[in-house]
Amino acid sequence: MARFLTGSSAKVWIAASTCADEELAEEDIVIEAARQLPDWKLVIAPRKPERFDEVATKLAKAGLPFARRSQLTTELTTELTTEGAASVLLLDTIGELSSLFALADVVFMGGTVADRGGHNILEPAFFGKPVIVGRHMENFREIALDFSEHEALFELADPSRLAGAVQEAASDSGMGLRARARAEMQQGASALAADTVADLYTRSFVCNPKNLFRRMLLTPFSWIWAAGSRSKRGRDLSKRRTLETLTISVGNITVGGTGKTPFVLELVEHIRESGLTPGILSRGYGRRSHHEQLIFSAGACADVGHTGDEPQILLRSGIACIGIGNDRYKSGRLLEDRFHPNVLILDDGFQHLRLGRHLDIVLIDALDPLGSCRLVPVGRLREPLDALARADLFVITRSECARNLDAIEHRLHELNPKAPVFRSRVVPRHWVDLVTAERFPPTELPPGKSLAFCGLGNPSAFWRTLERLGIKPVDCVEFGDHHPYSPREVLRLSQQAAAQKAELLLTTEKDLVNLCNECDAIVKPMRLLWLKIGVEIENELEFWTLLENHFDAKKRS
Repeated sequence: MARFLTGSSAKVWIAASTCADEELAEEDIVIEAARQLPDWKLVIAPRKPERFDEVATKLAKAGLPFARRSQLTTELTTELTTEGAASVLLLDTIGELSSLFALADVVFMGGTVADRGGHNILEPAFFGKPVIVGRHMENFREIALDFSEHEALFELADPSRLAGAVQEAASDSGMGLRARARAEMQQGASALAADTVADLYTRSFVCNPKNLFRRMLLTPFSWIWAAGSRSKRGRDLSKRRTLETLTISVGNITVGGTGKTPFVLELVEHIRESGLTPGILSRGYGRRSHHEQLIFSAGACADVGHTGDEPQILLRSGIACIGIGNDRYKSGRLLEDRFHPNVLILDDGFQHLRLGRHLDIVLIDALDPLGSCRLVPVGRLREPLDALARADLFVITRSECARNLDAIEHRLHELNPKAPVFRSRVVPRHWVDLVTAERFPPTELPPGKSLAFCGLGNPSAFWRTLERLGIKPVDCVEFGDHHPYSPREVLRLSQQAAAQKAELLLTTEKDLVNLCNECDAIVKPMRLLWLKIGVEIENELEFWTLLENHFDAKKRS
């Protein structure tokens, strides 16, 4: 890559960490400036990875010959060193920008024209480079004032004059030296240590493996799991078939719960609101039906033993037709013939490679993002981490529970630089009384002490939700994932609650569908309430727009 920048006599300017706000995209003014600087080479580095493709499209429309850093090979690099070859490098990778400042003649710092509060100018200044900034430096006001007072930066009053500012900054031979001097003045031992710690905190992802003895004991079994996973992947790909209907897979890379069901419901509801007819394909984990394929219209009634608990929740929502079976291609064909959906959601489909998909959404649980980074049974990974390169889009679920989301995002970008990362959080909607169906606000339960129980892949998610609601049960009882509750177990729970003077039993919607038929009579006079939850996605408009654009592109191809 360095040869691209140094292989000709052209000067180089860098547009670093460019951003967009509601009024403008900084890449637009950078591209216009590049057209006015035909004798210069430009490195443009968008701040957010999810905008890499958008900027590439802008460069192509502007007619500027460009190369993407992620696609550079030895041969391509050699071609780019020749005069008249690509004049723009799109830095669509993570972690390389700081290494390029030394090769620049001028640096324009993004986030300063768009209303984003500015970015830190000290790093390019340390390399003695003239720095151009817009009027938004609110996040680094004192540094900007200090540099300005010592004529150590170029302040861009009119964004349309960026090309002239690049030339003027380059002609001031002392500006870079003054910038380095001010940067060195700003550098103190405490500040440097704090920045280093902050950077490590944001970039370092720590796995939590089992103890050494268990790792030694279980690791050979993880090798067997890996071999089986590779074999299955090869077989599935060799038999892969694709439905006529556009298909979105929602899955994960770990065993246990990641919040797929509420996310699928949110996705299906959005598809319905956009005027399309959705359908859902599910394996129906835990079902006890001898039927190879089951097809249900939206809102149809069926026993949980035939469907499985998670499909039962989707079915009761009444928002989509559902096909259940191990062969989801057959289920999909049946849904296509009977209900003619426009879009199919492949529930828990990341590893179901026998069915082609047009978009792969992978959910990452903030409570245990990468399953201790080890395969089952040492960790919780279904596949090696490099499988995440197949993902088109990541969503970090339960983000309200995590302490260091930036580190999770950074690790995901390392594993898959092209897939954008979004965050979602669980939103409690209301409590529902099992017998009366009466609803209560999330924080306003009926009077009395409570005992909580659940059978989830990640029960700590439910306990944390209760904690955030200010609910403190007298006891929290855990069961295995997808646990079916027998009358004896329900009776034992109610007796345990009564012994601690509790009057309420609290559980989840997933556990609701697994309760025995006699549950309401068994718990009397105690009341049982279950929590209805939803999902909120941060930057929701950006997420849905990106999803629809990506989906449209797949459809056209």
